[in-house]
Amino acid sequence: MQNKTLAQRVKLFIETCHRHRLKITPQRVGIYRVLIQSKRHPTADLVFRAVKKEFPNISFDTVNRTLLTFAGIGMVEVVETFGGPKRFDPDISDHHHLHCMACGRIIDFEYEGYALLEVPKAITTTFKVISRRVVLKGLCDACTAKQ
Repeated sequence: MQNKTLAQRVKLFIETCHRHRLKITPQRVGIYRVLIQSKRHPTADLVFRAVKKEFPNISFDTVNRTLLTFAGIGMVEVVETFGGPKRFDPDISDHHHLHCMACGRIIDFEYEGYALLEVPKAITTTFKVISRRVVLKGLCDACTAKQ
């Protein structure tokens, strides 16, 4: 999904909203644009601060509920944060994350071997696995260099 242009992604967003009978409002489009242009897996607060520049009267609650609605219809994913605030990932393709335990940075990566991990039979008989995501916790290069 990351290879699509901004216009293509917004068009797909609008089509998805129509399928789910969600109104297309300028605020929703603005929130989605901020989200897909971010490279940082932003929190609702980061999205709110960016969207507020274009829509000064928008509330944090509106931004947060909108992001959760987007997650509910499959346009974004809520990212594992290990106790921090929810973070949102607009890249819904199969990929994995490196999570820096010092600075909190989340880095996307792909590795076919993780996609091929076999799910134990005990799980597949009682649970339908829809996607797989591996999260590696550690220290990024910048935090490692500081030590």
